[in-house]
Amino acid sequence: MLTLRAMRGLQRVPATFLPTLAMPIFQAVAFAGTYFAITKIPNFPTDRSINWFISLSGCMGGAFSGLGLGFAAIRDIENGFMDRLRMAPTPRAALLLGPLLSALARTFIVLSTVLVVGYFFGARPTQGLAGIAMFYLAGFGLAIVATGWGLGIAYRFRDMRGAALMQLTLFLVMFTSSAQAPMSMMQGWLLQVARVNPMTNILRLSRQGFLNPPVGGVSWENTWGGLLAIAVLGSLTICFAYRGLRKLER
Repeated sequence: MLTLRAMRGLQRVPATFLPTLAMPIFQAVAFAGTYFAITKIPNFPTDRSINWFISLSGCMGGAFSGLGLGFAAIRDIENGFMDRLRMAPTPRAALLLGPLLSALARTFIVLSTVLVVGYFFGARPTQGLAGIAMFYLAGFGLAIVATGWGLGIAYRFRDMRGAALMQLTLFLVMFTSSAQAPMSMMQGWLLQVARVNPMTNILRLSRQGFLNPPVGGVSWENTWGGLLAIAVLGSLTICFAYRGLRKLER
């Protein structure tokens, strides 16, 4: 029910979803155009800048799709709808499962749109359907992580103060990883942070189907770190959301 409600909301109030869709597309086009010369650097893993930045946009789209459910939860708390949900004779896990499924559906729309727009701007997968599958897998994983984080913040702050924290942490984690350049081209403190930032592994998972070997290529080496990061972060944020929901009832 909550999933259908959220999806109907896209039709009734599309303005709540358009920023989630527009931001990744804007990033892909803007970064690929602004930094097109990055591919001239020796040993850069692709000759198409859009191939490097499209995965950043896909991951960002998945994360924003999840955070959007956090924004929706804040609105439900403020208008009293969450109180009615809490009084309903349904398992508390359903209050998390509904938003999660909705986030995955929204993410599918965003990722598909990013791929289509990216294709028109020159993005070309190098590993066929397997590479595209990794792109979707990373996006879906980040949607789960971001949904748990967004709901956990929403249940604790209970008003729009939490919205700023959701977005700030997303950008902070995203852009202190290998989001804009390979780690081999980084130096200083950013390189040290990117090495331990789990987002670096998730981006590697997403990018492997758009880069040239030896950096690119669908392989277990390029996959396992991203899957582990998604599993750990997803478990932590979902637990964070569930505990926040329990506190909401006190």
